[in-house]
Amino acid sequence: MAGPERQRLDKWLFYARAVKSRSLAARLIHAGAVRVNREKVDQPAHSVKAGDGLTITLDRRILVWRVLDTGMRRGPAEEARGLYEDLTPKADGAAAPIAPAPAAEREPGAGRPTKKERRLIDRWRGE
Repeated sequence: MAGPERQRLDKWLFYARAVKSRSLAARLIHAGAVRVNREKVDQPAHSVKAGDGLTITLDRRILVWRVLDTGMRRGPAEEARGLYEDLTPKADGAAAPIAPAPAAEREPGAGRPTKKERRLIDRWRGE
C-alpha cells in the first residue's frame, strides 16, 4: 500500500509505530531526538520521503531507519514494519546488558516513621 510521495514526520513516526501517538512524536521531534539525513529536525511538519534516513533516540536506545514508504494509516505491526528498513547496528556480545541497580538497604528503624510511630510522635508533641 503506497502512501503519498511526502508525509509529515510526526505522522510517519506514528504510522511506523515508533511512538504511541502523534503528540508524543511531536514532543520527540521538538526535543531534538530525531534526525533526518543526519540533520537535526525540530519541526513535526518536516516532510519525509522514501529513501530518507532517520536516526531516532528513544530512552536508552538509538534507532537507525531508512524510510521505504509513507503510510496511509496506523495499521498492524507487520504493515508498520513495511514502512522502514532497520539499519540499527547490532550490539556486539562484549557489551553486557545493563543490570538494574540493587535496592538500597537501610537499618531497621531508619527512614520514614511507620503510622504507629507517627501517632506516638504526634502524641508526644501534643497534637
